[in-house]
Amino acid sequence: MATLARRVWFLVVPRTSMINVAGPWEVFGHANDLLGREAYRLEAYGPTAGAVGTRYGLCLAGVRPLPTRLDTAPDIVVVAGASGADPMPEDHAPIVPWLRRYRPRVKTVVSICTGAFALAEAGVLDGRRATTHWLYHDALRTRFPKVRVIDEGIYVEDRGVWTSAGVTAGVDLALALVESHHGHALAMRVAKRMVLFLRRSGNQAQFSAALRNQERESPPMSKLSSFVLEHLDERISVERLAVQVGMSPRTLSRWCRKHLGGSPAEVVRRLRMDEARRQLEETTRPLKEVAARAGLGDQSTLWRVFVQDLGVTPAEYRQRFAVEGS
Repeated sequence: MATLARRVWFLVVPRTSMINVAGPWEVFGHANDLLGREAYRLEAYGPTAGAVGTRYGLCLAGVRPLPTRLDTAPDIVVVAGASGADPMPEDHAPIVPWLRRYRPRVKTVVSICTGAFALAEAGVLDGRRATTHWLYHDALRTRFPKVRVIDEGIYVEDRGVWTSAGVTAGVDLALALVESHHGHALAMRVAKRMVLFLRRSGNQAQFSAALRNQERESPPMSKLSSFVLEHLDERISVERLAVQVGMSPRTLSRWCRKHLGGSPAEVVRRLRMDEARRQLEETTRPLKEVAARAGLGDQSTLWRVFVQDLGVTPAEYRQRFAVEGS
């Protein structure tokens, strides 16, 4: 008995980033080639028919108008966002009522980059974990308080709804979908065919905790991350940090929660994790030494925090992300 193709509809809006459409589309297309059959039937729809201009001038042709009546729902709907000054401009609004009406009939809903704003506007993300491009985390969180915005990770899945950081992260999300449908081996073959340097898990950070902290720190607080990074292999108490930045422990705790999204201990832990990841990517040090240098204690603690935070063991992380020649 022939296996039916999954119908994949890309919802394309004006000024979308071309890669938000082309990246995932290529993943599904290569999967079809490698399987020798049409496993994914790809179609593009938009608020209007015809060609849609993308953010940097190229046009996507062959876009069909969204049907007002849906006889057979697609299996997957991909909302390709359009990064810009306004993540949800007025001419993107027509896709929102369509999503609100037909979401219950669609098994898998995906957003790439700021496509998450359309899903949130339609209520699809209410009560769900979701992400978007890091530039828009705060805007998504402020505009849609019912959405559990995740700062870490390049894509998130929550009960059939997938959201990604956008740009190249859409490729990683599409590969994860292919793996869920057809297994790890096919997803890796697609990645190799697309000449990807590495295939990233959803837990891979959009950027490091140190970089994020330094961006958010005011000049008087600029010593915070630097001090922690210079003393990772030592015990770092709240009191010790407070002395470095000239605050009381209580004031420092309030400041960290407000500006860095966690307690001083959580901030230190993120930086320790970043350093452990860097060592696994760039060195061949034994796991015991990596744990000690990052201040994470012993090898068992390193294993536990990696599985808890990233969903992979330290050895698996090194295998995926080690820099060639390290």
